[in-house]
Amino acid sequence: MKRLLLHPVHCLALGFGSGLAPKAPGTFGTLAAIPLVFAMQYLNIVGYALVTIIAAVAGLWICGFTAKALGVHDHPAIVWDEIAGYMIAMFALPFTWYNVLGAFVLFRFFDIYKPGAIGWCDKNLKGGAGIMVDDLLAGVASVTVLHLLQTGFNLFF
Repeated sequence: MKRLLLHPVHCLALGFGSGLAPKAPGTFGTLAAIPLVFAMQYLNIVGYALVTIIAAVAGLWICGFTAKALGVHDHPAIVWDEIAGYMIAMFALPFTWYNVLGAFVLFRFFDIYKPGAIGWCDKNLKGGAGIMVDDLLAGVASVTVLHLLQTGFNLFF
């Protein structure tokens, strides 16, 4: 499996190796997204959005390509979906410890428990979309909760 890291597409799909963690590869993939999101804080909101959209759209192919090479639809080592999902979870939020932690906890919650449409997509979509879309929705759910919390907090304080 480690030999796959030599191929640039597989290296991305495996989260630069974070997906090879023996336990909780999705959690390690999400952790691998944090330095990337930190670097993206230097972009303006349009730049951040463009990088996130590119990561999400390219992820459809990246994850599908690696899944096909591994012969497994959604192999646990494929974590590009977590990386793109976490990018969404941090959209338009300042890079503070509480936002990083809140986005991490919420994203992992939605990614693991897959409520509503997230679970439907996970069960019914195939190929790269079947790997990516549930995590992208988990990112949308996470960022929505965080923005609502911040709006509520700002209203009262």
